[in-house]
Amino acid sequence: MRSERVGGAVTWGLLGAWAVHDLEELATVPWWLRRNVPELRKRFPQVPEGVWRRAESMGAAEFAAAVGVTGAVVGTASAAGRLSGGRSGFYQGALTGFGLHGVVHMAQARTRLHPRLRDRAAGRPAVHAVGAGAAAEGRCAASRAAA
Repeated sequence: MRSERVGGAVTWGLLGAWAVHDLEELATVPWWLRRNVPELRKRFPQVPEGVWRRAESMGAAEFAAAVGVTGAVVGTASAAGRLSGGRSGFYQGALTGFGLHGVVHMAQARTRLHPRLRDRAAGRPAVHAVGAGAAAEGRCAASRAAA
């Protein structure tokens, strides 16, 4: 195991990366949910109806409050990382969690961009051809960056 310490630019970088990520989500998630819950409800009938009702009723202010609470946790983890030179378990856990969350976004972008993968994920036979229409369908900023 390496015992090198990392500087503040690295540890505070977690907070910066999270802020950029969540600013994009603040701008897109509430309207995306309103637009996509009906299709998601059809695609995933095994999800309890209460989950869909809750998703549909979530307002921008409520989502922003949740993002703010998460920001406080990420900020605290970044500070712990700064104070420990990156050795804090809290910082390392938050960094790992954020990285895994990024992998989920990349996988989601991939399935949105490629209908065969999207169909497999939904349990449907892959019958679409990859085309410009599929590439433009429902992409968020992370998807555009992955393209």
